[in-house]
Amino acid sequence: MNYEEFLKTCDDPAGGVPSGLRPALAALWYERAGQWDRAHRIVQAEGDASAAWVHAYLHRREGDLGNARYWYARAGKPESRAPLEREWQEIVRSLLGDPA
Repeated sequence: MNYEEFLKTCDDPAGGVPSGLRPALAALWYERAGQWDRAHRIVQAEGDASAAWVHAYLHRREGDLGNARYWYARAGKPESRAPLEREWQEIVRSLLGDPA
């Protein structure tokens, strides 16, 4: 799946999360669908760097910057200062292996 295909599924959340998505991508899909708590539960249950990166983004989105900093460090990523929409796109593209 590429970025545009992923974005299309986000535009029609009634179709449900695409099958076979890695947990970090599924979390981003749910967050985009307005289900922050569900997205958070997904990444909280995972231990890899991708989930930590999404976890950082989620806490940044909610305004909990201290918690976000912790998760950026766990992900091995610098703290983002980009607009939230741009960070979401960057993470999705990176996890899909679909550069801009």
